[in-house]
Amino acid sequence: MTKVFIIAAGLATGVLAADRVKVASGTLEGTVNIDSTVRIFRGVPFAAPPVGNLRWQPPQPIQPWSGVRKADEFGAHCVQGKVFGDIESRGKKMSEDCLYLTVWAPAKPAAKRLPVYVWLYGGGFAAGSGDEPRYDGEGFAKRGIVAVNVNYRLGIFGFLAHPELTKESAHMASGNYGLLDQVAALEWVRKNIAAFGGDPHRVTIGGESAGSLSVSALMASPLSRDLFQQAVGESGAFFAYVGGRGSASLAESEKQGAAFAASIGATSLAELRAKSAGDLLAAAMKTNNGFGFWPNVDGYFLPVEVQSVFAEGKQSKVPLLAGWNADEVRMGVTMAKEKPTAKSFPAHLREQFKDNADGALKVYPASTDAEAVRSAGDLASDSFIVFGTWKWLEMQTKTGRPVYRFQFDRAVPVPAGMQAMAHGLKSFGAAHASELEYVFNVLPSKKADWQPEDQKVAETMNAYWANFIRTGDPNGPGLARWPDFAKTHEVMHLDTESKALPEEHRDRYEFLDSIQAPASTK
Repeated sequence: MTKVFIIAAGLATGVLAADRVKVASGTLEGTVNIDSTVRIFRGVPFAAPPVGNLRWQPPQPIQPWSGVRKADEFGAHCVQGKVFGDIESRGKKMSEDCLYLTVWAPAKPAAKRLPVYVWLYGGGFAAGSGDEPRYDGEGFAKRGIVAVNVNYRLGIFGFLAHPELTKESAHMASGNYGLLDQVAALEWVRKNIAAFGGDPHRVTIGGESAGSLSVSALMASPLSRDLFQQAVGESGAFFAYVGGRGSASLAESEKQGAAFAASIGATSLAELRAKSAGDLLAAAMKTNNGFGFWPNVDGYFLPVEVQSVFAEGKQSKVPLLAGWNADEVRMGVTMAKEKPTAKSFPAHLREQFKDNADGALKVYPASTDAEAVRSAGDLASDSFIVFGTWKWLEMQTKTGRPVYRFQFDRAVPVPAGMQAMAHGLKSFGAAHASELEYVFNVLPSKKADWQPEDQKVAETMNAYWANFIRTGDPNGPGLARWPDFAKTHEVMHLDTESKALPEEHRDRYEFLDSIQAPASTK
């Protein structure tokens, strides 16, 4: 009996030791997944809590701790309003003290250090968290990758610019605190990821929507463009055509911030910092439902517009895998009470594009009502996210590095119980963000009428992404060949039968590019 106890105690000690790592600031004790194949470290701080006088300051170094810090629960998610119905945080609370990350790492020791994938969530820079179930990194860890999900400040807390904030800054900059959080997380990864078995010099950054915009910005920023070796972008980049949304100038953002302060009766920065997080959030939600705060060209994180950096060839010259979904925001047109017609849509194009309306009608035709609805859906998606992502890919092809472009085509099946709410539709198509559960291979994290074919797509996409993270090339055994877009202009269409096809709709993107306004510099 004593012998059995000693053996059991030894095994317990071995497991406990395996779940402990020493990082620069102290010792962490994590946990393992259900089959003990993946070590998980939740709620790991990568910067000091941005509270009190650190509100609206660049992230500061984390204070070291003594003893062993438990890393078995997700950290708080950053303060945000409820602006998207599909965002679900697993963290127990919401707080300004939210600069935490989660690490998933293979439990079995590897002969060599493993590739690292750092994920940045979407949510319009106003919502989201790294602990959403659809971003769970266990699937990547099971493929021999160290996955890291990062929180960054949002909305009024992450992107408020103000003349007083600029004045107190050593860099005469303000407003991009959420992006600086991402830089701090990448610096943490470079300094600490080897403790988890990761290679600090084999880092891939990835993100979706605002996270993908962030990836394009991190590629452009002098503060971050050397902190990673590869990049993944899903639906989004800081390349906007006329009428789209790029980055405001610092002066514009300061003016907006000063107006916000005045609207809540704060006559100084001290009074702004004295406001509670709840009061600030409530006031911010009255500004475009919380979306009123956005990255700017601050002269520090972004010396000039992202597009200008790429035009000058000064961005990270790394392999890029990026693309978008076939029906990004098409359902907004499909489900509208008043749908475009062959008569109304050309009138809309004339109003929107004015002297360029004839060119618009050539690429967004409307000879019939059905064609008008289809073209309106195309224009909505192109305006929202597609053009910017296309332009990003185009500019990266000039670096000579591999560029892999995708289009996600799988129509996610709507649960039968929700079809009435969906106007009887069995699917919204391949809508914005619908690829996420497939990429991370976590279909059960979302309620849908999943079919066996969906699991096949998920395994295929997770394998493509994992291969790219490991090698800079998504190709591998058992997968359809994914050509380098820079060399072939072929696009990988991801569906039940994934296949590469020649690029489509280039005329639309080139038309939008032809009316592009010159990028502002500051």
